[in-house]
This record gives sequence, C-alpha cells and structure tokens, in this order.
Amino acid sequence: MRSRLAAVAAALFVLAVIAAVGATSPPNEAGPLSVESAGVATGLRDRISVGSRASEWVRELTERAGPRLAGSPGDKAAVAVALETMKTLGFAKVHAERVVVPVWVRGSESGEITAPVSQKLALAALGESVATPEGGIEAEVIGVKSFEELQARKADVARKIVFFDVPTQRTKDGSGYGKSVVYRSEGPSRAARLGAVAVLVRSIGTDVNRLPHTGALQYEADAPKIPAAALSIPDADLLAFVLARGKPVRVRMALACGMRPDAESANVVGEIPGREAPDEIVVLGAHLDSWDLGRGAIDDGAGCGIVLEALRQIASLPTRPRRTIRVVLFANEENGLAGGKAYAAAHAAELGKHVAALESDSGTGRPLGFSWNAGPSAEPVIRAIGDLLEPLGAGELQGDGGGGADIGPLRTAGVPLFSVRQDASRYFDYHHTANDTFDKIDAEALDRNVAAVAAFAWVAASLPHELERIPPEKRTPARSR
Repeated sequence: MRSRLAAVAAALFVLAVIAAVGATSPPNEAGPLSVESAGVATGLRDRISVGSRASEWVRELTERAGPRLAGSPGDKAAVAVALETMKTLGFAKVHAERVVVPVWVRGSESGEITAPVSQKLALAALGESVATPEGGIEAEVIGVKSFEELQARKADVARKIVFFDVPTQRTKDGSGYGKSVVYRSEGPSRAARLGAVAVLVRSIGTDVNRLPHTGALQYEADAPKIPAAALSIPDADLLAFVLARGKPVRVRMALACGMRPDAESANVVGEIPGREAPDEIVVLGAHLDSWDLGRGAIDDGAGCGIVLEALRQIASLPTRPRRTIRVVLFANEENGLAGGKAYAAAHAAELGKHVAALESDSGTGRPLGFSWNAGPSAEPVIRAIGDLLEPLGAGELQGDGGGGADIGPLRTAGVPLFSVRQDASRYFDYHHTANDTFDKIDAEALDRNVAAVAAFAWVAASLPHELERIPPEKRTPARSR
C-alpha cells in the first residue's frame, strides 16, 4: 500500500514541478518564497513523506561498518561505505577530507559493591577516561545529587569514589539531557579537585534497561585525571538505595581504557552543483562516527540516512536549485569534534559563500520543526518554511539554536545555522548504549525527517538572495561537549 501511495505521489510531484517551473505569478505571491520554490518544496515534502530510501542508507552503514568510534576499524570502514554510497547515488565531487582524530580504546571494565552487600554492577567507562591502576580501585562511595552538594560536602570527598546521582528527565524536546549531561562531562574534574579517586555517574538516559550509557567526559587542565564510569540506571538505583541506609558503602571498579596515538579519519563530502550560483553552498551535515557499545543507528546513522536521502531526492528533480547543496558526513563528533573543526579550517576561504548549514543528529523521532540562528531579516523566510512543513507536524520554530555540534565552528563566520527539532521522547532510551541498533529505526518517522530536510534545503538553495548572516554578537561558539 505504501509503495502505491509513493508512486502516486511521485507522479503528482512531477506535475507539480512542471507547473511550478513554468509559473508566471509574481515572486512574492507565496510570501517571501517564490511560487516556483514553494511548489517544488511542497512536492518534495509530499513525495518523500510517504516513502523514501533513508533507512536503506542507515542499514548499509550500521551493518557494514558497525561501531565507529574515531580511529577504530569501524571508523575506517564507515568512510569507505560513505564514499561508495555517495558515488553510487551519483553525487558530484565525492571525496574524503583528511581529519586527524583522537583515539580512545575501552578495554575491559567491571564494578561491584563490596560492602555492606555484594553486588556486581553494570557500568561502562566514560569516553576518554583514564584507566584505574592494575587490579582496580576500591574505596568508600559518597553520593551527591548536585555540584552544590558536592561543594558543601567537600571535606568528605578525599580518597572517595564520588557518585553523581542525577536522573535525566524524559522530555519531548530533549531538554532533560541538557540538564544532566554536565555531571558526565564536568563531574570527574570537579570531584578530582576535591581529592576523589574515581567517579561514578548515573547514566544520562531515560530507560530502565541494565545497559549503561557511555559518552565523553572533559578533563580540565587544573584537575587530576581520575577514572570515571557510568552506571546503568537500575544499578544506580541500587547504589542510591544502599547509600540511603546510612552505612558505609564500598565499591571496587576496574577500567582498562585509555588514549592511544592519534589516527587519520576523514569527513566524507558529496554535492549537487547549483545551476546559477555553484560557488554558494548549503551544507547538510550529520556525523559518521558513533560510540563503541552499539552500532550507532540512531546516533547518528539516522542523520546520515536523512541527509543522504534528502540530497538524492533533490538530485532527481528535473531542475537543480540555484546554489550547490553539499552533504558532509563528519568525523569524530562523539569525542573531539575534530571533523567539524577540520571542515571549518579547510573551507575557511569559502565560508563567506556558505549561505546555510543544517545538521541532523537527533535520531529517528518524528520532526517537530527547526531551530535556527541567523540575522533577523531571515525570520520571514524561516517562518514560510515552517508553514510549508506544518502538514508534517514540523512547523515549530525556535530561534537562537546552535545548529549542531559539527557545524558549530561555522558560527564564527556568521553562517546561518539550522537543525531539525525532533521528538526526543525515546531517544535517550538508546543513546550511547549497546541498544543503539538498526531495529530502533522508525522508517516512517525517518521519511518525515527527510521530507523536512529536503524541503528546507531546496528553499535555502533557491532563494534569490542569501539569508542574513548571524549577527556578530551571536557568533561566539558554544562550549564543546
């Protein structure tokens, strides 16, 4: 049934494009968008939303490359898969751009409560954590629920394992993650400054599985580097319960992880050249790497599938957009952002011609709208795009958005930044866990995301004028995560 609907939509879409290209109505009849541009974007939206090949590209990547942490064999395989896929799809100027990436290896890991009860713990080292001494660390645990509580109890921290017990709230917009992730990223250094010997963090997730969520920490230069790991949520509940009984609690943890010499990876790039202004560029980005526990299907195989399919759909049109649309699959988003930084440096001379950049990195949830960061005169165009996407349920707009971690380095050049806002209600059930596998992909929701991204890209690449750039006072880069 779905395939028949797709065929009907495709036929109607071709008729809509033919009619739009031949339209003679005044350019402002569709508001800030021309009739032609709005008609093609609407056709893309309607055709793609009833069926696309996005999930095929996610499966290709996740099944052929598997886990893809920077510098790993899977990372190298992912670059090869991406190059092959882009060439097969007929994109122009397909190539890999060298990126030097940090290499962190997990190794073996274990943990257990040793007193006052005995219980094995399901834990995972945080990305870039140092190892414990050989044989592990055993120490008394101090549990805290905030950085303020940690500071208030600083006299009790020395020679202890600090347990940051901060739940992540389930929210549609993902804001719960933003409030708790600081304990993963900043907690180890804050505890180390007070003399802690190791850190445990309640997993930054919303599931009830006995599967820990990994993710990067950020050691600060003024603090000792101490081992750090995430506990699965049931194990964090257990540790919190035992601590609440008031007796001293001891934990033994052993991590064999550590950094290795830097390695070469790559950003993978392909595009369709614009018909009138090929030197002006709209970037569609996603990140190619993933954490090592699962297969990186929702983070960020989904984003790769979305932007690849959006470009494929636009490339199939009888008329190309005015400007070039470029897909960039970035290296090393998860533990270093080397790919985003390398792209900004390699393309510094042409960033003035980058008219927009959008990143897809929110999994497989249905689209709700866009966040954006551009000059104020861009708002009418962005609202018109929101109106076009309202039939998908993707018309909500949010100003002053960051755009995404990989395209963040483009902010200092004033490039207008965008991201798809997706329903994140279930995203943090699987994020950074062994459960991030292809079966979590919702093909229909993925198609809706492709429809939204393709419509956006077509409009941004077809406007008669460039979007106003980010004002200088809003160009300060966001802190890397």
